[in-house]
Amino acid sequence: MTWETVIGLEIHVQLNTKSKIFSGASTAFGAEPNAHASVVECALPGVLPVMNREVVEKAVKLGLAMNAKINQKNVFDRKNYFYPDLPKGYQISQLALPIVEHGKLEIVVGDEVKTINVTRAHMEEDAGKSVHEGLDGATGIDLNRAGTPLLEVVSEPELRSAAEAVAYAKALHGLVTWLDICDGNMAEGSFRIDANVSVRPKGQSEFGTRREIKNLNSFRFLEQAVNYEVESQIEILEDGGKVQQATMLFDPDKGETRVMRLKEDAHDYRYFPDPDLLPVIISDGQLQKAKDEMPELPSEMAQRFVADYGVSDYDARLLTASRGQAAFFEDAAKASGQGKLVANWMNGELAATLNKEGLGLSESPITAPRLAELVGKISDGTLSSKLAKKAFEAMWAEPEAGIAEIIEKHGLVQITDTGAIEAMVDEVLANNAKAVEQFKAGNEKALNAIVGQVMKASKGKANPGQVQELVKAKLTG
Repeated sequence: MTWETVIGLEIHVQLNTKSKIFSGASTAFGAEPNAHASVVECALPGVLPVMNREVVEKAVKLGLAMNAKINQKNVFDRKNYFYPDLPKGYQISQLALPIVEHGKLEIVVGDEVKTINVTRAHMEEDAGKSVHEGLDGATGIDLNRAGTPLLEVVSEPELRSAAEAVAYAKALHGLVTWLDICDGNMAEGSFRIDANVSVRPKGQSEFGTRREIKNLNSFRFLEQAVNYEVESQIEILEDGGKVQQATMLFDPDKGETRVMRLKEDAHDYRYFPDPDLLPVIISDGQLQKAKDEMPELPSEMAQRFVADYGVSDYDARLLTASRGQAAFFEDAAKASGQGKLVANWMNGELAATLNKEGLGLSESPITAPRLAELVGKISDGTLSSKLAKKAFEAMWAEPEAGIAEIIEKHGLVQITDTGAIEAMVDEVLANNAKAVEQFKAGNEKALNAIVGQVMKASKGKANPGQVQELVKAKLTG
């Protein structure tokens, strides 16, 4: 039987406000346990929540970026459950009327572009954290994170593979950091992913039994967890078993999911409107102001890069994956006047080297001005593509050296003197009579072999275009 994977993601985006959603307590990461727990988070008698305006503004920003419906009347609800790190015994969230509904997010998987529908994004407060390490079997409670503002972004179950799930998560991560509403630090819990995974026979419209994998904090773990869970569910079904609805945890050391708790039915959280919080009304004027203040979005910037710099649609999408990447490209493209060449080097040699070295673009010894210098020397004929690669390697190793110094020090000047190149061509033709005969007999590939020998004789310094022209002229003349 052929199986189809069905995935929906619930992603908790921690908003980068300085204070919490319902109190003035700090949201700074890394403080001593409970140092940032105010009387509101501790649920002391008589305290009341006060809404943080910035949370609403950031939620609206994301909704507009996803071309979603913004609900201008917002009501907060109490989600009741009892857990040690939730002193109130309930979480303030939104149920019936989320601030954002019916959005869209475009993802790219390989060469395929796909639009994923976003069901909703709602505002809520985070819970605290149970701590087990170093407590000799006891459990500690740290309420620093309690009350931190979150947007829970829920996709439709339209993702059909782990690769699509990762592409969606990366697209949302890129968007919230682009908008500067979240720092995106997954190691610190600023962007956490829950994956709902099920399988069904290909062609069946009814969904299979889903399992929810909780709190994935890296794209690699998301991919591994989904792939493992899919294989596990298929194996159960093909063995004649039945997948039980469950909440799962992913063990990154073993690369496998395991059951955290079984679910026969969804939890009854006994939602009801929070009596301590008035409805939040977003006026028409406030909504229009938010629209007017929206930054240029990645999709809009990608279209501009295609129009202004002549890059391909595919390259433009890669270049606008983050604000830093887009700014780097535009700085180098403007300085060199060679947008297409800059894109080729950024998405090719530079990306590969950064990946190999485990560095981010901001840590690259090849800065935007230095890449512009390199591209400029390729454009004016000083460097061939082969020599440019050597220059790039030297620039990487010598971050303080200018391009002129690199070229002179490593002898990388391209040979463009026609007489010098012609002498090398004549010598190669004389020493490769068999290849000459093959070309004259109609074997076009023999031309490339001869050109390659000339380039080898010049140690890669001859201008490839001139070499090809001279070889062809002498063979056909």
